[in-house]
Amino acid sequence: MTASASETPLSAPLDIGFDYTRSTGPVLGRFVNSLRERRIEGVRGSDGRIHVPPVEYDPVTAAPLDEFAPVAEEGTVVSWSWCAEPLDGQPLSRPFAWALIRLDGADTALLHAVDAGTPENVHTGQRVRVRWADETVGHIRDIAYFLPADSPDTTPTEDPPPVAKREDDAPVAVVITPVHLGYRHSASPEESRYLRALAEGRLIGQRCPACAKVYIPPRGACPTDGVPTTEEVELPDTGIVTTFCIVNVPFLGQRIQPPYVAAYILLDGADIAFLHLVLGCDAADVRMGMRVRAAWKPREDWWTSLENISHFEPTGEPDAPYESFAHHL
Repeated sequence: MTASASETPLSAPLDIGFDYTRSTGPVLGRFVNSLRERRIEGVRGSDGRIHVPPVEYDPVTAAPLDEFAPVAEEGTVVSWSWCAEPLDGQPLSRPFAWALIRLDGADTALLHAVDAGTPENVHTGQRVRVRWADETVGHIRDIAYFLPADSPDTTPTEDPPPVAKREDDAPVAVVITPVHLGYRHSASPEESRYLRALAEGRLIGQRCPACAKVYIPPRGACPTDGVPTTEEVELPDTGIVTTFCIVNVPFLGQRIQPPYVAAYILLDGADIAFLHLVLGCDAADVRMGMRVRAAWKPREDWWTSLENISHFEPTGEPDAPYESFAHHL
């Protein structure tokens, strides 16, 4: 079977995100706890410069730093760039300027938002001042944004800052910052046919005309020979476990109770394995060469995704000899 070039490639929005969690330590801890009290502190280096935000180690000597110094809530714009279309999670939902701001008393610049209204209202050398968040928690976003020094302070701040973990009346020791990347992913024509086949409960790969290897998911070209792979091959939903890992450690967002197995499955007739779950048996019983079969979700839950296969589970057949799949490892 030969792939058709007439179908429109699939595309969909894709959001990747996690909550970045870190302990603050003595230097950044001092900084964020000062912010919670609506104060800004920097740290003095061996050359006398005041660093804001504070750095934990001296840029000149690499020695730990611990001499703190207060700085002002006003400063000067060193450089700036206009953000006409703010993204979710940014300091402001209306257009604003990203700016490097050197606070009075500091020798380094702090990156933050300036609520200037229009690009014409911001410039290098401009004097700006802090607009504190309505509720401070011990995070850089306790500084909601900066305002031109002569602007009135009449607009309520927007979304609350990200979470900072602390016990009641205790210093902040851990901060959590959501990190998200949203974009639109477009699959290649070969991937699109593979995904559309999954929506029909089929698994298709492509064969290289030079070495005859079958790749799943299809790649459009053989990475070994560098030639197009246009011949499609429908594969069964049975195969063997080549390598695997037993997951014992819980993590944020985990949907399966540990222990469980993540394994590379080599489908019968394929020459490359793909990663999936192996369930339906004790994790300790999974082994290299084990014969497995796809456990499909109910048909009404199928869409253009490998998630249509819930997991793989043992077939009960004899294991494949190591020699039969060793060259695929």
